[in-house]
Parts: sequence; structure tokens; C-alpha cells
Amino acid sequence: MPLEDYARKRDFKKTPEPAPPAGPPSPPASGNRFYVQRHDATRLHYDFRLEIDGVLKSWAVPKGPTLVPLAKQVAVHVEDHPPSYGDFEGNIPKGEYGGGSVMLWDRGAYELLGNASAAEQLARGDLKFRLHGEKLKGDFAIVRMKGRGKGNEWLLIKKRDQFADEAWDVEAHARSVKSGRTQQEI
Repeated sequence: MPLEDYARKRDFKKTPEPAPPAGPPSPPASGNRFYVQRHDATRLHYDFRLEIDGVLKSWAVPKGPTLVPLAKQVAVHVEDHPPSYGDFEGNIPKGEYGGGSVMLWDRGAYELLGNASAAEQLARGDLKFRLHGEKLKGDFAIVRMKGRGKGNEWLLIKKRDQFADEAWDVEAHARSVKSGRTQQEI
């Protein structure tokens, strides 16, 4: 999904969200980054973002990411976001697309697992990666669900490894990695 979809849904005179850069996306300067934003919009959810080919590929995860091994979290693929969105934290005005508070819940680097590129893995619907975040660590996969919805439904799955945690509760980790604030304080 190109950044035009992102830009078309927003009025940058009203929202503090970053506008996409003019022209084609540029290659990432810092390598493979990931971000998770806790977004209290119409419904509370988490936006999981992977920097791939100069954009943030993005999924809305209603129940949030988990470290519980083999748990399958529904992840709805949404429009690509510009890389500058990764560190965004603030309030989107009510009445605007995505209106509500956005907290930077986690961030870090990721590495691909396997020999195929991220684009190839996405195209086949099975992306495997290792996260090196402040909260999320270890091996994960995001897998497209076949025959469901509009083809935009995926599953975010934590693999069994030394970082897996059977007792993980996403709500026990509800402070921003950027500001230390809670959702209500933002």
C-alpha cells in the first residue's frame, strides 16, 4: 500500500501526525527498525510497524503483541506509514482519521530470519523475524490468513525461545518507551 493512501486519509493542517516525504520512499538510514504504538482510537489496539523498503509496513493488532509462545494475535494489515511516524506520540484530534491518543509502546531493531528478502516473505504471506526491542524480544512470524476477509488479515505469532513468557500480560507494560507516560497522561 503506497504512502498516498496514508496521505489521503489525513488532513495535515489538523493532525500532528508526520506528513509523508515528497517523492518516492528513500532507503532506511538506520537499518531494520520496528515500532509498536498503543492507539486508543475508536477501539484500543496496537499498531505494529516494520521498516521495509523505505516505509513502515503496518498492522493493527486488537489484543496487542505478546510474548506468550505460539499465541496467535490477529493483525489487520493497514496502509503503509512514513518512517518518520515510528517515533510519533501524541493526540490525533477527534473527528480526524484515527482520532485518539497514540503512545510509543515499543521500538527497536529487527533482523530477518531465512534467506528471502522481506518483500519476498511478505509476498508469500509468511514473514519471519527476530525483534530486539525494549519490551518485545525474540523470534516472531507474521502470517497471512488464507480465505479470510479482504486478504488483509494476518496472525502475529511469538515463537518459542528464551524470551517467551507464558505469563505475559500486555497491560502490565502500559507505559511509553519514549516519554514514560501512560495513555491517559498523553
